[in-house]
Amino acid sequence: MSLGIMAIGYALGTPVPLDELAANGITDDAKVRQWGYRRLHRAPEEVGLTDLAVRAGETALRRAGVEAGEVDLVILAITDIAEYLYWDAAAAVTGRLDARHAEAMLLSQACGGGVAAFDVVAGKFATHPRYRTALVIAANRIAETYWDRTETSTSLSSDGAAAAVLRRDHPSCRWLATEVVTDGRYADFMRMEAGGAAQPFTGTERPTIPPLIDRMDTFFDGNGSAALAFVDRIHTRNRDVVERACASADVAIGSIERVLYLHDNAGAFADLAKALGIPLDRTNLEIASDHGHFGPADQLLSLERLLATGELVASDTVALLSMGTGMHWACTLLRI
Repeated sequence: MSLGIMAIGYALGTPVPLDELAANGITDDAKVRQWGYRRLHRAPEEVGLTDLAVRAGETALRRAGVEAGEVDLVILAITDIAEYLYWDAAAAVTGRLDARHAEAMLLSQACGGGVAAFDVVAGKFATHPRYRTALVIAANRIAETYWDRTETSTSLSSDGAAAAVLRRDHPSCRWLATEVVTDGRYADFMRMEAGGAAQPFTGTERPTIPPLIDRMDTFFDGNGSAALAFVDRIHTRNRDVVERACASADVAIGSIERVLYLHDNAGAFADLAKALGIPLDRTNLEIASDHGHFGPADQLLSLERLLATGELVASDTVALLSMGTGMHWACTLLRI
């Protein structure tokens, strides 16, 4: 299947420098500095996930010179919950974009959704010959009632969205392959206990997702060795999914110009570079440190930044790599 990226657009929350974190309710700035971040982006209270998604989608369409009516497929990838429950955020975004002839799909593979979406587009194009244009939007808007930007994961969470216009047979930023690996043994690791059908909201207490350390202790029943083995498996699976994608595309890992990973902390990037056997400067660490973690939107945002600055040029091979709770590992290869 031949398809490529015509244009990328994004919409980010208000930038918050490190020295303003306390004023924004983030008190553990020492941890953030140790992680290597320089700022985050935080959306105003009145701006929701779909607002960011629509703005990013509109920008991508404008940059591509594509009218909303030309879009055949809209994919929205999200990590956190959208503004409402029992509500199709993908359909809502498609409606607000006025993409009246498009199919809408919602992906909820956590931080891996934006990377896995390329495979969905390729599959839809293969089974629907009339589909020519797809709009992939990856959006992240932290629901701060439930989620702490510094305690819930190993990264500093930001609000923002990135969107890519994909077209059949487009010659640049061509899709080569996507591979996804899932290990369902860890499906319960990130869940919030209250709010679902098993334990509905009662209003008697505020439900939250516990801090990462507490969740690991609970999930692994205090078994430190099992927790360490899980961390090791993360690195192994990152390598595995990149190798699978390279094998599918007949590409050598050593020929990959950049590996664009989720915007994790500096230590995680060092571990990733070691696992893949690549120099750290062939990752997107600096972009991650400048902006924070946008859930499934990280890779598209980093790709746009590197294309805009000319750091990626025609014929470069790029790996978009992500990991999401579930657990999912996803890798998409592109030829610029």
